[in-house]
Amino acid sequence: MIGRKKKIVLYQPQQVDETLGLPSSKDMLPLELLTIAAWPLRDGYEVVIVDGSLLPAEEAHRRVLEACEGALLYATTGILGYMVTDGYACSRKVHARFPDLPKFIGGWFASVRPDLHLSTGIYQAVVCGQGELTFRDLVAAVDAGQRLDAIPGLALWRDGQVVRTERRGAAGWDQLLDCPWHLIDIEPYKQHQLRANSHRDVLRMPTPPAMGSRKPYFGITYYSSYGCPEPCTFCCSPIVTDRRWKAMPAERMLDDLQGLHERWGFDVVRFHDANFGVLRKRFKDFARGKVERGLPFWWNAFIETHTILEAKKKDPEALDLLAESGMYIAEIGAEAGTDEMMAKIGKPIHGDDNVEAAVEMDKRGICASVTYIIGYPGEERGSMLATIDQCRRLHVAAPLARPTVWPYRPIPGTAMWDQAIELGYQPPVKLEEWGSIGEYHLEETWPGKIPSDVALARKLYQHYVTLDYGLARGKRGFWERRAQKRLERGQLTGGFPSGLWEARAFDLYNRVEKKLFPRVELSRSWVDPGHKTGTSANAASKSRDAMTETTAG
Repeated sequence: MIGRKKKIVLYQPQQVDETLGLPSSKDMLPLELLTIAAWPLRDGYEVVIVDGSLLPAEEAHRRVLEACEGALLYATTGILGYMVTDGYACSRKVHARFPDLPKFIGGWFASVRPDLHLSTGIYQAVVCGQGELTFRDLVAAVDAGQRLDAIPGLALWRDGQVVRTERRGAAGWDQLLDCPWHLIDIEPYKQHQLRANSHRDVLRMPTPPAMGSRKPYFGITYYSSYGCPEPCTFCCSPIVTDRRWKAMPAERMLDDLQGLHERWGFDVVRFHDANFGVLRKRFKDFARGKVERGLPFWWNAFIETHTILEAKKKDPEALDLLAESGMYIAEIGAEAGTDEMMAKIGKPIHGDDNVEAAVEMDKRGICASVTYIIGYPGEERGSMLATIDQCRRLHVAAPLARPTVWPYRPIPGTAMWDQAIELGYQPPVKLEEWGSIGEYHLEETWPGKIPSDVALARKLYQHYVTLDYGLARGKRGFWERRAQKRLERGQLTGGFPSGLWEARAFDLYNRVEKKLFPRVELSRSWVDPGHKTGTSANAASKSRDAMTETTAG
């Protein structure tokens, strides 16, 4: 008689606290857990994945506890945000019920702050950085009853402090397996997205224009590369990945996605690569191959400004193929509007490169979702205003683009983190607090660093672009045309003191008009949909309401 396979239980924490407001988009599959499950599954273990985003927290945790009966080990993951809080809550319950069950955690946040996790006494180790091969070795060691100290890529708790094992280099795709997609039931994800009001979900990407405004669609997330070569000082990737970038070959990606589409029939693929466009040949081969195979889905991905401009100069056909292949959103990290600030960040972006890149996408019918940040450690008022102004000018130059400015948020494991601490930033102390303080793109997490006139300029920009997009009233009239002129003239700061009063006047007018003439609710405005975060639904709802009415009133 063949014995039962030894069981591994993996928990994907909730990405938003749905008890506070809106549900999260259900296109974000538990990619982190699918990737680490592949090798143990091949090695003969049973793997159970519980995705917290599909269930109320209590029910998700109950299913984890049920699955942990007789399990070999339990593991979870998380990036900065609500995932930290929910993952910790679930792990505490598992530890209380099964104190002797080996427990592990990985992911971006645990990789840069293993001390917070290991000091709880819950976890035996933190898997740091890329986890597929490390987790495979860890499973084998637990099964054999061996010590973990010899496994590269771990953080352990020894004598009240963190001890790291030998660093593990980044693995290429020749060492990694395709995701075991059969471990998840796709129907709950699909049905949730096809609800009539799914456009309101937190982190939901806009509907592809060719499908029609606000029409529900079925999308999935996909992961085709690890790491990023950029040196950005506000990002933890340089420390976690050592600026290494390993990518799946285009043909393998196309084979996998074609097979998935034949099984699932999705409309959109959202690439969750940190930097999809590092190698032009790869994304060009992918785009050409998608066209030649006639794969009928739209897609979006992160691509850098300098990647776009280099392609424009050396290989414009590559950009043409992106559009022809169905790319409808290019997510671009513009970061700042001055050369001085860009030098501190480390990206090779100068002058109006961001504007030029957005225009190139615009020419091809691709929306550039462009994100700027203000309030970096030590950033001067003039630099912040210049960033807002470049954001405004980009909006005017590229009508399809959606440029946005967010307040800076200190992130542990970054070069700017230490600078922020020196300047007085006080981070959360308790592990659960890291997931309850919101995200940089929805609320100011380091108050007092953005001057009041800069904050007002940002709010006026948000107010006017919301009108210019037609989001506030669903039509273009006097207020919308006036907003367009304000943006074209750059009247956001000192030279236009009546802007605040005008915004308040519109807010009053809009409220009265809505009461007298009820209208169909519009799609929420652009709330940084490309970043997988732990945004609270409550904060996202507030942000949406502010943007669709007025943020200056």
